[in-house]
Amino acid sequence: MKTLALLSGGLDSILAVKLMLDQDINVVAISFITPFHISEKKWVDEITKKFKIPLKTVKLGEDYLKIIMKPKFGYGRHMNPCIDCRIFMLKKAKAYAKKINASFIVTGEVLGERPMTQTREALDIIEKEAGLRGKILRPLSAKLLPKTEAERKGWVNREKLLDIRGRSRKRQIGLAEKYRIKEYPSPAGGCLLTYKEFAEKVMDLFKHKKKIKMKDILLLKIGRHFRFGKNKIIVGRNEDENNQLLKIKDASDYYFEVPDCGSPITLLQGPKIKKAIERAAVLTARYSDSKKKKIIVRFGKKN
Repeated sequence: MKTLALLSGGLDSILAVKLMLDQDINVVAISFITPFHISEKKWVDEITKKFKIPLKTVKLGEDYLKIIMKPKFGYGRHMNPCIDCRIFMLKKAKAYAKKINASFIVTGEVLGERPMTQTREALDIIEKEAGLRGKILRPLSAKLLPKTEAERKGWVNREKLLDIRGRSRKRQIGLAEKYRIKEYPSPAGGCLLTYKEFAEKVMDLFKHKKKIKMKDILLLKIGRHFRFGKNKIIVGRNEDENNQLLKIKDASDYYFEVPDCGSPITLLQGPKIKKAIERAAVLTARYSDSKKKKIIVRFGKKN
């Protein structure tokens, strides 16, 4: 029997995979990469090698941004549409499971661990909206949930599944020791949309730009951001960010720097009016290493 397991790289998803392997289930892992998640690719790669299971990596694109902009089930505390995000990923997983003839889907969700997506009501909504009623097995909390198709048909032994509930990770850590899983990421971190400062940048972007591209999101993760009327000014904080800004910038953007000293690269987006150009120049000078009273700032589209 084959299952498709959603593998984030976190301990819960790792344990869910292990519980399936212990029942001699043929496991294929699928991992989603979004522009908002702090990358756990390292852990995903390591665990798939350790367990010797195949991995499908899916990079979410601009179709994913649409649900961030207008989520059916709303946002969490900041700009995190967690329920809609989960539904989106499970729909993608459903399509891939069909392609590889996987009979059911496994996740590392724990009942009551996350307040927005892991309540009984939220789990039911997600299953229904994803078109996966009874086809998602959550091994860590299975005994607290209705039997899935995999359990009813005897593909999986329910007695060997668990009944973990809540936010404590004591049982998961104990299981990690039992299975000799020594390295796994901290539960802290996760989605940038749950962070107030980043969420405010996203709100500002949605307010001032109608057609959002993936590189607009990538830019939010780089540099200091300033709003000046209809203009956005982004100031690099180090050499790596300077290089990224030059690589990502649109052809219509102006970029600024102070010559002959340590200088940020600054991007000016929007109308190239005199006041905006001056403000971008001032910010570039402010964050440069120049100690002069009068600072020359150069700018242009290409050089």
